[in-house]
Amino acid sequence: MSRSKAKNVSKMTDKEIKEAVKATYAKVATSSKSCCDTVCCDIPSVGGGTALAKMLGYEIKGMPKSVTESFSGRGNPVALSDIRKGETVLDLGSGAGLDVFMAARKVGDRGKVIGVDMTPEMIKKAKMNADKLGVKNAEFKLGDLENLPIEDESIDVIISNCVINLTPNKYKAFREAYRVLRPGGRMFISDVVLEGKLPRKVQQSIKAYTACVSGALEEEKYTQTIKDAGFVDVEIIGKAKFLRYLASDKIRAYKPTK
Repeated sequence: MSRSKAKNVSKMTDKEIKEAVKATYAKVATSSKSCCDTVCCDIPSVGGGTALAKMLGYEIKGMPKSVTESFSGRGNPVALSDIRKGETVLDLGSGAGLDVFMAARKVGDRGKVIGVDMTPEMIKKAKMNADKLGVKNAEFKLGDLENLPIEDESIDVIISNCVINLTPNKYKAFREAYRVLRPGGRMFISDVVLEGKLPRKVQQSIKAYTACVSGALEEEKYTQTIKDAGFVDVEIIGKAKFLRYLASDKIRAYKPTK
């Protein structure tokens, strides 16, 4: 692990990058800080955790601190979505479960929300949080976004919050999202995109990658990757710049009906 961290990102395999991401978020899961509450590669911290969740409009009153302390998102995809009662929702990169629990409120008792995360420590924390909250219509699965443990065409709505930028093969992740969505299904994503050229030191830093920076794509390339995966009506429905070369895009897309 220490050897892979010392490498430039461009010289790392996808497996090494994923192991670095897992190691970072394992630490986040077992601490009281989010990934955003660290300083990496000369990039100033933009903060995370409970304060960020409140700023982004999450209704977290009465929620245990363990639900929000690990929050590292850059948007509120559930608030952007049109999730309906009785639907099945999938959260890609569910972390400690905040977006899953928000979606669970919307789908009601007849609906279901599934969170997928590749970090065992996050899955353990999310399950513990579900027990604390008494949430019965949500489940958490250990899995890779490039190989989802979800059946074909079984999902009505996909959400994801600042996670796909961490995936080495973003096209494959979006193809998997396309596979599991039912025809006519919707996808709502908040994610980091590039607004300019990163300094080379940042581009090649695995710490910057795990902090959702050097793995980000330019906006046009990001949306084109979604289209290449088969989605239609891909639209940026919100945008917020938070550093000189980064922004958080809110994106909606659909799987065509048959």
